[in-house]
Amino acid sequence: MNDSNSIIIEAWNTILFDKFVRFRHLLVDGLSQHSDAALQRHPYPQGAHVLDVGCGFGDSTLRIAQRVGPAGSATGVDCAENFIRAAQQDAQDNGVQNANFQIRDVEWDDLGGPYDHAFARFGTMFFAMPGAAMRNICRALKPGGTFTQIVWRKREDNPWLHEAELHVKAIVPVVSHEDTDQVHCGPGPFSMAGADMVSDMLGGAGFSNITLERHDCDICIGRDLDDAIAFAMALGPAGEIIRLAGEQGTACTDEVVAALRETFASYARDDGVWAPSSTWFIRATAH
Repeated sequence: MNDSNSIIIEAWNTILFDKFVRFRHLLVDGLSQHSDAALQRHPYPQGAHVLDVGCGFGDSTLRIAQRVGPAGSATGVDCAENFIRAAQQDAQDNGVQNANFQIRDVEWDDLGGPYDHAFARFGTMFFAMPGAAMRNICRALKPGGTFTQIVWRKREDNPWLHEAELHVKAIVPVVSHEDTDQVHCGPGPFSMAGADMVSDMLGGAGFSNITLERHDCDICIGRDLDDAIAFAMALGPAGEIIRLAGEQGTACTDEVVAALRETFASYARDDGVWAPSSTWFIRATAH
């Protein structure tokens, strides 16, 4: 682990892990709509060996392991030990023997390999030094190996995150990462939204044939309005603002809840709260 990442890694291994466990029903089922679409468009062949970057609970790793079959393998890496332990338990419970999980700081640690392919579902947006991470992933791939990463597109096309953030910013005092000793998630979910910036970064890291495909779909952000509001107040930019504001954020709870209820009401359906979401499927080939 590099010292510059210690605060971010501590956040993902403690407070953010606890929140992800609480809302796992939304984070896994909702976000998998994007990864399922990416894996359907660009399936991995039987026998392939695939690295899953920032694997979290490992659900995407297990999907990949099933797709590549017993002759292939899927290796999930994450900086947070608690996520890796949860992923290992799920693999064991589901009898998936060709998936393995390792605690790794993707920016600096040896990732093993060489792999045929690498994959990341929302696992690359929180690096303190994303260029270093891209170079390390490239080194872990065979020449000609592909890297597919899924990242959020611009805020305005993800209103379930952006509208919640705007409402909270209007109510809660904003505390920057530089002004607090509290742990934090890193750059944030929209750090990889810029197509030109990401293309330049990947090119500098040793990748070529860089393409970006837009994918839009509605995702479930709550079983009901209360669930959606709690989700927004716990995670994402809105949740980070509230948490970093401490007692001032807590004091604004009633006002924030009222504003989010009004915002999310238009997304409510009989089967939950569903909001538009938009991602890039970014693909690149290692030299």
